[in-house]
Parts: sequence; structure tokens; C-alpha cells
Amino acid sequence: MEKREIVIMGGGLMALTIGLALQQRGASVTILGADFAAAAGHAAAGMLAPQAEGLPPSPMLDLCLRSRSMYADWAAKLESLTGQSVGYWPCGIMAPAYAAADFPEHPIANWCSLEHLGQTQLGLSDAVQGGWWFPKDAQVDNRKLMPALLAAVQAAGGEICSGVRIQSIDIQATASGSQVTQLSTNAGEWQADHYILAAGAWSQSLLPIPVTPRKGQMLSLRWVQPDAAPLPLQCVLFGSDIYIVPRQDGRVVVGATSESVGFTNGNTAAGVQRLLTEAIRLFPALQDCHLLETWWGYRPETPDELPILGESMHQNLTVATGHYRNGILLAPITGQIIADWVMSQRPDDLLSAFHWSRFNGL
Repeated sequence: MEKREIVIMGGGLMALTIGLALQQRGASVTILGADFAAAAGHAAAGMLAPQAEGLPPSPMLDLCLRSRSMYADWAAKLESLTGQSVGYWPCGIMAPAYAAADFPEHPIANWCSLEHLGQTQLGLSDAVQGGWWFPKDAQVDNRKLMPALLAAVQAAGGEICSGVRIQSIDIQATASGSQVTQLSTNAGEWQADHYILAAGAWSQSLLPIPVTPRKGQMLSLRWVQPDAAPLPLQCVLFGSDIYIVPRQDGRVVVGATSESVGFTNGNTAAGVQRLLTEAIRLFPALQDCHLLETWWGYRPETPDELPILGESMHQNLTVATGHYRNGILLAPITGQIIADWVMSQRPDDLLSAFHWSRFNGL
């Protein structure tokens, strides 16, 4: 059995991002994934929205803002490496409010009157009374990002192994704790000097950490005249019950439900109806769009809705999972801090806030 330097468990965005960051630091990387096309990254909307999400001042907000600040350069480097667009678009994100009860009591940064919102984006619902404008928030086309990352990892010499289902992580006690000895899979055993768990919503099946699937249904529309310029919607709309993400090719991504139903596949009529109703309520011109596609995915959720990053309970196993609603946004910073940790064992200042041990006793 050939022993690898670093084996990453997971076939999604985090596994690929971390793998590429490690390769750029000189490491040899093998990524094991059951189905790279089924990862949550393919099902996302691609919003880079730390401010529109309304995150309070916290290490999580700091992590998200740092990652957003990296995105333009990170995306440009990916495009340069692969020759593939990732659809990065600093279009800004608008968060409209319907009722005066949602308005801030005192003027705050980014709050806009209805008149100001209308100057920024035409066509909002008559029910909109005001809202927030976040010009630094942005988007990336996740369905372009994922294949670009895969191509970048392969171009850098990474070993991509698809169809590999990990059955167990084999552990051995040591004088100072415990360590992983091998991974048992449907494709045999795999050994490495270091292992990284980046399996998203499936992580809990391999390690006793509280990561569960939160299902989200989504759909996409297309403008009747997708080649018209300018397109009717030029920024992301982030409503209280809906988000609407226009793409530059004329598609419009609409999401998402939030369902605690385990790994239950499929779109439901009720889920799709709710998405369409809320989207048309917020931006009425969508009622004339063509329905293009429906799909679903599974967000990796933790009890506090924050990721688990860094060292694990085993000496040679690092974790990067539980990114919940912010996986696309947090990709660049996760790749950077996990690769730096694995290569140097020097933790980023923010890592302690996302340590697995905060869930001890659950």
C-alpha cells in the first residue's frame, strides 16, 4: 500500500480549495470523493454576503469579511491557472424591507430610503418600503467555480479519486493521544502522513462531530430576452424569506428553503411554489421568466451554525466542515488557514473560535 503525504476526505468545494492551497505550498495531495458532481457547492447560489447576512460583530464576521476581501484576487488567479471563468461579479447586494417594523430606529450605515433603492435597482415591488445596500458584497457562479477548482487541482498535480466512499476512519491510541492509521473505503485502504476531513454534511458519519444536513431547495429562471442589455436585475436581492441572484448570462438563481429532513432527495411542489411566490413578490418582473431548472442540496449545519476548523481529537487529522450557509464565501480563507495549519502547525488567530471542542458534552 503506497502511503500518501496528505489525503483529503470529501469531493466538494472545501476539499478542492484546501487541496489547491496545500499544493501551492509544496505538498502532495490526494482527494477522495464519492461523487464530485453531487457536492453542496454545485447546489449553492454563490452569494458573497457577510454584510447582507446580518452577522453580528464576532469571529465569524471577521472570518467572512477576510474571505470576501480575498475573493477578487483568488478568483482572478483561478481563472489565470485554468483559463476558465468563475463568474465573479462585484454586483453588490440589496436587502429590501417590506414593513416599517423592519426599519432601524436610528439611521445606520448602508440603510437606504425607498427612493435611493429605486435609483440603484429599478423594478422592486411596490411593497418594498426601504432597505440596505451593501456595495462590497458580491457573487460568484458556483457552477463555474467548482470545475475550475477541479481543473486547477489536477493541473497542479493533485490526485483526484472519484467514486471512493469512505467507510471508516481507523484510529490507534498513542502515548500522547490518538492518530489515524488508515481510511477503509470501497476502494481499499488508504494511508497518509496527514488526513483532512472536509466532507460537508456527511462529516458526522465519519467523525463524532455535530454536523447535520439542512436541505435547501432552489430553482433557476431565464429572462425572456436573456441577451438584452442591460438585464432587468443588476444586483443580488436578499429578502427575509428569499434571495434572488442574477447571472450575467441571463439566468436568475432563486433560493432557498431550509428543511431539517435529513438526506431526503427531491424538490417538492410546495417548496418550489414558495420560492416562486416570494421571488415574484419581491421582483414582479420575474413572473414572465421561463422556469429553467429545479434542484436541491444539503448545507452542513452545526448547532451554533458556525464551521468547525483546525485540529481534531486525533493528532494527524484536521477538520474543515460545517460551513452551513457560507461555504462559497468562506472558501478562500478556509483554504488559506487550513493549509497554513497543516504545513506549519501555527494556528491562525481566528481558529480557536471554531475548534471542535466547543461541542464537548453535547
